[in-house]
Amino acid sequence: MEVIEHKKIYRPWGSYTSIAESSNWKVKKIIVKPDEALSLQMHNFRSEHCIVVDGVAKVHLDNKIIKLGKNESVYIPNKTKHKLSNEGEKPLVIIEVQSGSYLGEDDIIRFEDRYGRITN
Repeated sequence: MEVIEHKKIYRPWGSYTSIAESSNWKVKKIIVKPDEALSLQMHNFRSEHCIVVDGVAKVHLDNKIIKLGKNESVYIPNKTKHKLSNEGEKPLVIIEVQSGSYLGEDDIIRFEDRYGRITN
């Protein structure tokens, strides 16, 4: 019998769980707490496709702001500044599909972060 362990990783804004992955793609379930936001960030080696499954997401994508509801999605190409936030009263749940030549968490370049995690 094969056992697969999924780890829930906690962040100041909420949590994420890696659901499945291969060498050049990864699928995560992301939960953003009400009134919280991920950093304004960019990735050099991966793109992301985010699908809202519950709640409303506010997405900063370069100089645009997009609001996404349940069953709506956004594609974020690599080298694109982006930020995801939850201005709602309930948790925001997103399925994120990453693809690229490198998927490590150290491919996050932060430009703004309310939790003091700036890497630029």
